[in-house]
Amino acid sequence: MAAMSSTDSSPSALKLSTQDLYRLLEPITVPSHSPRARFTNWGLSFTCKPLAVFEPENDYQCELILELARREGKVLRAVGVGHSPSDLACTNGFMLRATKMNHILEVNVEKRYVIAQAGITLNDLHRELAKNNLAMSNVGSISEQTLAGVITTGTHGSGIEYKVLSDSVLALTLLVADGSRVTCSRNENADLFIATLCGLGSTGVILSIQFEVEPAYRLKEEQESVPFDEFVSNMDTLVHSAEHARFWWFPTSDTVRCSYSNRTSEPRNPAGSWLWHSFLGHHVVQLLLFVARFFTFLNPLIANFACWLVSEKTVGVDDSHRIFNVDCRYPQHTTEWAIPLKHSQACLRELRAWLEQEHADPHGIRPHFPIEIRVSASDDIWLSPSNDITLFSSLKCDPLRPYGFNVPYRRLFEGYEAIVAKYEGRPHWAKAHKLRPDTLRKMYPRFDDFVRIIESVDPQGIFRNDYVQRHIMGRPIDTRVYKQRRD
Repeated sequence: MAAMSSTDSSPSALKLSTQDLYRLLEPITVPSHSPRARFTNWGLSFTCKPLAVFEPENDYQCELILELARREGKVLRAVGVGHSPSDLACTNGFMLRATKMNHILEVNVEKRYVIAQAGITLNDLHRELAKNNLAMSNVGSISEQTLAGVITTGTHGSGIEYKVLSDSVLALTLLVADGSRVTCSRNENADLFIATLCGLGSTGVILSIQFEVEPAYRLKEEQESVPFDEFVSNMDTLVHSAEHARFWWFPTSDTVRCSYSNRTSEPRNPAGSWLWHSFLGHHVVQLLLFVARFFTFLNPLIANFACWLVSEKTVGVDDSHRIFNVDCRYPQHTTEWAIPLKHSQACLRELRAWLEQEHADPHGIRPHFPIEIRVSASDDIWLSPSNDITLFSSLKCDPLRPYGFNVPYRRLFEGYEAIVAKYEGRPHWAKAHKLRPDTLRKMYPRFDDFVRIIESVDPQGIFRNDYVQRHIMGRPIDTRVYKQRRD
């Protein structure tokens, strides 16, 4: 993909009249009657109708958008594909949709880094890196998100020696509230850099990202299913047994599906089949889950069926990102919390005891999905869930929404979150949660440093949408303002 950028001859946004701003922005303004003028996140849980939606293709157009927001006193929210299952991207002000800012600006094979525009998706980044025999060192469960979205939410993969993906960022170019472009790294504007790495879009508009990569590699993934007690008793050993280990616990069958991935030079030999994993595992399971919306007693049976589908030992070899990524199948309600690894066994046992109590209750919760468990290393990023934790495990709870229809989840989330919070849990920033500054300040030693930075670079709060105002600044804003359905 060829890079696109503004030219030196472009007039400064500050010197333009408001009328000229409107004229220059018209070609990149989404018409109000277009479906794209409305935003709904991937999980179908939050939606908003921004005052205006802009789709810039270069840095200069971003400057024009910011200048208009400054003059009209509007909140400006930069978004990607909207994968966060919370209202993190929602606004009633201006929305800057960065998906056309998706170009590679530089690839340095020798020094192993790439510079890309912020709106490039990981899928596109994988393809571009592969052309140069390069790859990301770690990837999360999906690659539909934009690179900037991954960075600003503390997204992580799995691997006891691997930190959140933001840790691979070497430098950023940022458009801050006064209209200036700022380059930051650990050696230049270091506080702004660290704050932006998990900054929830509140420090400015990320224009480009210098990202560390490595030579392309394949992974050999071995999967097996083990009883829950065996997994928990040996968890300390299992999380260290591969470069990238991750697990899926099926509570209804008391079984844990274990995945162990290591770098290999073996030829590609993907595991799985269309009949087993696509037709049965995707389409048939989705149909059954839809029926279970009306007959909830079926949910444990469906969960056991899904567990049985993946019960055999499998071995697969593929390009790294194909092994890292999993089929998320359908929209989901999602909550995810990180807890110190030392508490994981006790936390998992308490979660099982609670779910067993629910199962014994005729009116109890009937989960239909596995709880995903991943492990990662500590980092020094101020708002990263793994900040200042030696090792952490991430427990992700995803009630699936067949065909996009709603399913009960609130009681499940309340019980789950009450337990993980007892074990020093911290919520994933991209997921919906109820915590406010008084609680978050106790969890994050550098929380006030983060607030200081965003107040210094954005004193008027141009980049503070309702999510940031609620969770970071403590404003009394209802979490259900942008709810797609009143569930």
